Amino acid sequence: MFETSFGIEIEFTGITRKEAAVAVAKVVDGRVLGSGSTVEIIAADGRKWKLVYDSSVRAQRKTGNRIAAVHNQDYQCELVSPILHYYRDIATVQAIVRKLRKEGAFASDTAGIHVHLDGAQHTPKSLRNFINIVASKNDLLYNALQIKGERQNYCKKMDSYLVERMNLAKPTTFEQIADIWYAGYHESRRNHYHDSRYHFLNLHSFFQGNNHTVELRGFNSELHAGKVRTWIVLALALNHQSLSLSHASYRKVQNDNPAFAMRTFLNRIGLIGEEYRSCREHLCKHLDGNQAWRYGSINGRSARLVEMEANENA
Repeated sequence: MFETSFGIEIEFTGITRKEAAVAVAKVVDGRVLGSGSTVEIIAADGRKWKLVYDSSVRAQRKTGNRIAAVHNQDYQCELVSPILHYYRDIATVQAIVRKLRKEGAFASDTAGIHVHLDGAQHTPKSLRNFINIVASKNDLLYNALQIKGERQNYCKKMDSYLVERMNLAKPTTFEQIADIWYAGYHESRRNHYHDSRYHFLNLHSFFQGNNHTVELRGFNSELHAGKVRTWIVLALALNHQSLSLSHASYRKVQNDNPAFAMRTFLNRIGLIGEEYRSCREHLCKHLDGNQAWRYGSINGRSARLVEMEANENA
């Protein structure tokens, strides 16, 4: 699942774009170019990182232990990465996150993280799979990721009408999928900031121009290196699952133990073993229930087993 290249956008405040660019340059051994709304960093390997203005970020700054609003657009920051590869670049991404945090950057309530995935391998079937996977896990993902109310207009849940129509029509071409994706919108599909993009799963970026990227927007911004890695790993795993399955159901399953449901889902999409232990912890941390037992546990034993034994002895 780590063969797919990706890009990441991290929104934050606390320091200016110029200050953030200097911090990034120290990590990537680069030089800083430009000022104002866009500041570029040319890394030693020739790749370009950017700090750009983002109007959705609430401009703030820390003074001692106090966070205060500032009326300065220089504090409305978004870090835009070049094309990245997991094994080659994940350590650099985490080092940049730690450096920004050390320099005083932090995420405001309106800030988010977007992960763009290379869509070159996708087929009409795999895009339908991706839609169904996200739709079936809407509630579970939103609860696990603690998506803040201030951000939900920018990363809405999958539209149930779109999902039902997609599965009823069973489109076999990208053009047919695009027609369903844009149904109900009156603006031009060529509009970069088309309203359809503001969902957890954004396919407008796939149909826009020649980029053909799939974007996942459902992540609160974080300057915690472990959580940023987790969001990237989850995005890559969901993408790989959509490419691998012959069919993905959009039906929501009964979910009376969210922690267990998430753990088993993460195992199913490949996040197994010690390497992904911290990812599982971050993604299950805010969910109710018991990760180890489908029906909870009593003194370390399955509650369902205890219940069955009690019924047999009654």
